[in-house]
Amino acid sequence: MRYNRRDFIKTSAGLAGASALGWLGCKQSQETQWQGFNYAMCNEIMKGWEWARQCDLIGQAGYTGVEIAPFSLVEKGVQEISASERKQMVQDMKNAGIECAGLHWLLAPPPQGLHFTTPDKSVRDKTIDYFNQLIDFCGDLGGPAMIFGSPKQRNTQGISVEEAKKNFADSLSQVADHAQERGVKILIETLDTSQTDVVNTMAEAYQLMQTVNHPAVRMMFDFHNTPDETKSFQALVEEYYEYIEHVHVQEMDGDYLGTGNAANTFIDALQVLKNRGFDKWVSLEVFNFEPAPKTVATESMATLKKMEAKLV
Repeated sequence: MRYNRRDFIKTSAGLAGASALGWLGCKQSQETQWQGFNYAMCNEIMKGWEWARQCDLIGQAGYTGVEIAPFSLVEKGVQEISASERKQMVQDMKNAGIECAGLHWLLAPPPQGLHFTTPDKSVRDKTIDYFNQLIDFCGDLGGPAMIFGSPKQRNTQGISVEEAKKNFADSLSQVADHAQERGVKILIETLDTSQTDVVNTMAEAYQLMQTVNHPAVRMMFDFHNTPDETKSFQALVEEYYEYIEHVHVQEMDGDYLGTGNAANTFIDALQVLKNRGFDKWVSLEVFNFEPAPKTVATESMATLKKMEAKLV
């Protein structure tokens, strides 16, 4: 089924020269020590599989992390997953040689009826309560980040975009302390106007992050979600690198890597990430669920390695 889905100055010249040489040596050392990106894969393409089987496929394909869509694991909500079951999930990840890269599709149902920017306070309160449960779920699994996309749960509902953004910031502020306590960062995901009317560019995501002004609220970068941007992938990553805590990759049409031109068009941005020493997750998220999960995982990993080999 195909879904459309469009962060020394020295006093003498001699000391300055020595410092420069030392810096170069350090840089070269860092480059020689670079072991590649940390690759994760989103799990929703395997919805319905046992959790251990999902982990095994991801690990066998060469990824070291799994990014979890909570809706794919539950019937009513994450409260269904007990403490002992969460511990077993962590053990299953360890057995497969992977770890939790975080959560995404945070508010996609189930449960039904959640909305983060609605003017209806009772709905927002219910949503904030569930969001805190998601924070605990992420923390229990050892996930470092929660990717806030969820376009239908942040669209305007009878209010202006600016009012929705204010509600977005207010709701984030109400969950940020809890996220920080659990060692989790909430990452604002830019989504283009075909998906939502609230936060369509990296600049808007940055403004929202600044409004919240909390260390637990940051940004992420998704190549697929850039149709409304006027700058190149490379320029966007350069500009917002300090705040980018996670990266999503896939072909621009949402298919798995290797079916399009990502191996060529993503290189400059990936080079920036390498040059800056990006050590967070680069995670595969696809929206074409027709191919077999093994095909998606293995073909995408082969393409990721091809892209990595092009970096200098």
